[in-house]
Parts: sequence; structure tokens; C-alpha cells
Amino acid sequence: MTDPVIRALDENDAHLFDSLPDPLGIGRALSRTVHRPEWKRVALRDGQVVARAAWWGGPDDEHPLNVNWFDFAEGEEEAAAELLRTSPYRVEYQLILPRGWREDPVLRAAGEARLRAAGKAGMSVLVERYQYHWTPECGLPERPGRLVFRPEPDDDVIFDVLRRVHSATLDAHALQDIAEGGLDRAAQAELDFFRWCPSPREWWQLAHTPGGELVGLHVPARNQSGPCIGFIGVVPEQRGHGYAYDLLVECTRVLADEGAEFVLGATDQTNVPMARQFARAGHPVIEERIYLTPGPRD
Repeated sequence: MTDPVIRALDENDAHLFDSLPDPLGIGRALSRTVHRPEWKRVALRDGQVVARAAWWGGPDDEHPLNVNWFDFAEGEEEAAAELLRTSPYRVEYQLILPRGWREDPVLRAAGEARLRAAGKAGMSVLVERYQYHWTPECGLPERPGRLVFRPEPDDDVIFDVLRRVHSATLDAHALQDIAEGGLDRAAQAELDFFRWCPSPREWWQLAHTPGGELVGLHVPARNQSGPCIGFIGVVPEQRGHGYAYDLLVECTRVLADEGAEFVLGATDQTNVPMARQFARAGHPVIEERIYLTPGPRD
């Protein structure tokens, strides 16, 4: 067997990326996503594509933010691992999986094979997440009416609220940022994401009790895939009252009022309280994702 040839694609041969089967339906899941040809790489053996990966970033990003499409032919796990291992991009891998994938033997085998290949490339699992997709057919939840919402134009105030929210968080990415750079880094990562989204700044809203006590923050947003729940956060001293539901309902309704035909959302599977609120607000799980972080380069 000849050694695989690993290389990037360009506009002239981008079609090679589509020559492999798509057993996990990643193409359907990413139907609104645009991948740049130069951020696609393949492994070829005797001229045939045996593994592929596509990295993704926003239209103004100079470097990709993650790799979210990674496939390989049967028996080509090692070539696939080498494809990731030799990539110039040290970014997170988002393994996209159908809902309940572990219950289907074929899907489970495909998913576990990709996890093994990524592991051989030095990646490790950070967290598994639920992905939600609300549409008007799901029903628009009624506002509980317990909180007062208003825009907050001062980024410093938003930053402080984010620090308070993340001082006691279940979010794996925030915990990783805190471990590496403290609360300021976690808050800044959220703020950078809000600014990165091509949606109006005035959508960022703080929530207060009628008596004026701060409850938290919600950020309706549009990312590159469409309208989404950008952030839901309740400050620690206000937890235990179910306020995350109020924030999620308001976030959903703001986007619906802006004409959204769907609303995307996500939460860590280990964040059981937030997953419960998504279900209560009528946001169905449409897929699952496993986030893997890159290891150090050899």
C-alpha cells in the first residue's frame, strides 16, 4: 500500500472533497455553512481521496476557528489521523452527530471511529453538547413576566456581569478559559464572540427583578449560520429561581419578533439545568456535538 499524499485543495480541485460518503450527514447539518476551498485538506492514496477535513471561520477571519467536517474511508483511520496531525491549524474539532447516535450501531461505529482518529492526532474530548433548532411550529413560549429587560450599552458593565456569571459556571469552555487565564479571560472570550456576531449591539440585554436587582444577561444573536441564542447567564446569587427560563424565553421572542424563521441553540450535556430549560421552552434537540481540543504540536 502506498503512503497517502496529504495536501490542501483550491478552487480548481475543491470537488475532490465531495468524493467520500457522508455517513453522519455532516453535509446536511452544515448546509448553511460556507467552507473556503483553501481550508479544505485531503489525504489521497493512489489518486483517490481516503480522508478529508474542512476548517471553518467567519468571512472576515484570517484563520479558521475550528474543524467541523472530518471523514475517511473504511480502513483509513491512520491516514485520517495524519491528516489532522499535520494540519497547520491548531484549533478545536467539532464532531457533528445525529441525535441519539449511540443508539444506532452504524452511527455509533462511525462516530467512535472519528473519535479514535482524532485521539491518534493528539486531540482530547472537552465536552459533549446538545444542539437545538427552534421554529415557530414549536410554539412561541409565553413570557413569565417576572423580569424587566433593557439594553446595556456599556461593554464594561457587560464584562462585569460575565465575570459574575462565570464565577460559578457549568460551561466547559468557560471553565477551560478560567483554568488557563482566570475569569477575565472567560468573560473576554464571551465578549469577543458577541462582537464577532453580525447582529445588532442593542440586542444585548440585562435582566433585573422589578425591584432593580440584577438577575443576568441574555444575548440574542445572528452567527454565520443564522439566528441563535448567543448567551444565557444568571448571576450566582439569583440562581435557584428558574430565571434561566425567563431569559431563554425573552431571547427566543426577541429573535422571533425580528423575523427569525428558526433559532439555533446549544448547551453542554452536563449542564442539566440549562438543558431542562431548553426543553421547557420548546427547543428540540436536533443533533449532538463532541468538542475536542488539539494537543501540542510535535
